[in-house]
Amino acid sequence: MVRLDRVSKDYRRNGGAVPVLHQVSLHVPEGQFCAIMGPSGCGKTTLLNLIAGLDQPTSGDILIAGRPTKSLSDADWTALRRDCIGMVFQAFHLIPGLTVAENVGLPLLLRGEGGQAVQERVGTILEAVGLHHRVHHRPGELSGGEQQRAAIGRALVHRPQLVLADEPTGNLDSQNGEEIVALLRSLQRQFAHTVIVVTHSQAVAAQADSVHQMRDGRLDTTKVRTPLL
Repeated sequence: MVRLDRVSKDYRRNGGAVPVLHQVSLHVPEGQFCAIMGPSGCGKTTLLNLIAGLDQPTSGDILIAGRPTKSLSDADWTALRRDCIGMVFQAFHLIPGLTVAENVGLPLLLRGEGGQAVQERVGTILEAVGLHHRVHHRPGELSGGEQQRAAIGRALVHRPQLVLADEPTGNLDSQNGEEIVALLRSLQRQFAHTVIVVTHSQAVAAQADSVHQMRDGRLDTTKVRTPLL
């Protein structure tokens, strides 16, 4: 589903190059729940942003569903994210003036969909994330865990092939964090999408099919846990 081939990323600062990622290669098969762990500043979020097309690698290539992305335009990336990628962030990024249902349905509206079909799709997702009773509430009326559930619903409502999650439990207490981890895993099994999550959380890693350790911009290939067959 996702393949990185010797991906590196440098940033320009004060006229020089600052390397952030070094020759990262990674394969995440379709339908797998993959966790990438490592200390702050090791390059995890940069890696996720590259997979999402929010930034571009300095060298190397990223393939999504077998499609090379090196030559994609900004418009191509926008279409790919709209149709195939769902994103969950540590900060929930819900729109305060919209209801839960309106926030969750936003990706469908941006694709030009509307009417009864959207209402039904949103209702199904809200049921799946346990927010069917919060349809008409606004983000400010929700707990942190409920806001993250709404954000997950928004990421899944357009039925993406790939879900990218950046520290999805980072702003939650341990109980809500555990519930969000269990929800992500349950939904991944229900909808069969591929999940890549970057995290500090051992609880998240314990739910993953594979766990990759990152340090100083490199994936440590000697510390990869894969599922037991």
